[in-house]
Amino acid sequence: MKEALHLAWSRGTSSSASSPQGLLSFLSAPLIGALSDVWGRKPFLLVTVFFTCFPIPLMRVSSWWYFAMISVSGVFSVTFSVIFAYVADVTQEQERSTAYGWVSATFAASLVSSPAIGAYLSASYGDSLVVLVATVVALLDICFILVAVPESLPEKMRPVSWGAQISWKQADPFASLKKVGKDSTVLLICITVFLSYLPEAGQYSSFFLYLRQVIGFGSVKIAAFIAMVGILSIVAQTVFLSILMRSLGNKNTVLLGLCFQMFQLAWYGFGSQAWMMWAAGTVAAMSSITFPAVSALVSRNAESDQQGVAQGIVTGIRGLCNGLGPALYGFIFYMFHVELTELGPELNSDNVALQGAVIPGPPFLFGACIVLVSFLVALFIPEYRKASGIQKHSNSVSGSLPNLPERGSGEDIEPLLQDNSIWELSSFEEPGNQCTEL
Repeated sequence: MKEALHLAWSRGTSSSASSPQGLLSFLSAPLIGALSDVWGRKPFLLVTVFFTCFPIPLMRVSSWWYFAMISVSGVFSVTFSVIFAYVADVTQEQERSTAYGWVSATFAASLVSSPAIGAYLSASYGDSLVVLVATVVALLDICFILVAVPESLPEKMRPVSWGAQISWKQADPFASLKKVGKDSTVLLICITVFLSYLPEAGQYSSFFLYLRQVIGFGSVKIAAFIAMVGILSIVAQTVFLSILMRSLGNKNTVLLGLCFQMFQLAWYGFGSQAWMMWAAGTVAAMSSITFPAVSALVSRNAESDQQGVAQGIVTGIRGLCNGLGPALYGFIFYMFHVELTELGPELNSDNVALQGAVIPGPPFLFGACIVLVSFLVALFIPEYRKASGIQKHSNSVSGSLPNLPERGSGEDIEPLLQDNSIWELSSFEEPGNQCTEL
């Protein structure tokens, strides 16, 4: 760490490890989510937090070991899928989007506070103390989960022992991908998540270097920018998200968040002055409502025993984007001859001409186009309809028809989202059947 804000840039400078980590997260997140649906959330919350924090002390031991472990830790560092499934277990449906907003807001709060704390400790006492404090905080986090966090999955839904069988067809990540293909609602949500988070992941990897070397931001300005966006994101996810969910509904809130993201990325792409970056940062804070709104949409439509795998699929898609996004942005910067070097000068002389260009930030404008496609896909996501009555009727039908024929091997994987149970029911109703109460 040569400068104060190196911690804030660590995500971008370690992009060489992001590709394997993202791929591993993509494959493991549905598996861990499905296992948590059977064996409980707390064990997997401990595992994911431990492996997320495990590489921290290795920063002072060996840089090679650090990058190796941060790549391998991608198998288990999928905390969000377990946390969001935990939240779904302990909240009512109408409270869930607000709870997801608070979870995302606390993450934003950590992004605001940790770079500032790390920068101060590094400048005053050296890098070793920064690593030590981060390690101690990680250990306290694990101890807090062990002591204070109860198991959220109801006991009747858990096996008596860890030797109980689990459907590996459900847990296997490739089987989860087959579910996506068979369920149109899940497929649309996954495509929306992929196309919206891909440019966001690329932006995280390069934006602060772009501010420094192209726009001319210094270390103090970058720290202030991070703080402003983080604080506004907290407000957006705790205050505005709940208001928008009540007034506009879940799907329209997602669409509004995507509009904010498009506007933000386009402004980053065309912006050449510092004030434009500050203004676009306020829009970026409002776009942070998208992910908790999408997670709430997935949770509301998934069955109670499939919350983990549902959130795992979304988290896995985001993990894949974390691997592909930095590479995509790096390639576009290279194509337009924009050189972003780690800890380079505050305004790179080779990039001064970009400030007078029509499009100073081509990757950001390209990202806005990708989000536009995501917005168009999200328009086709069906509106959520409360189906409690239909579910009750479905249960009565299944109880009165115990000898229904088994489904063929081509339909072994049942749809993931609740809405499709309506079509499952209709498939069993033959013409002339007495089950016509619907």
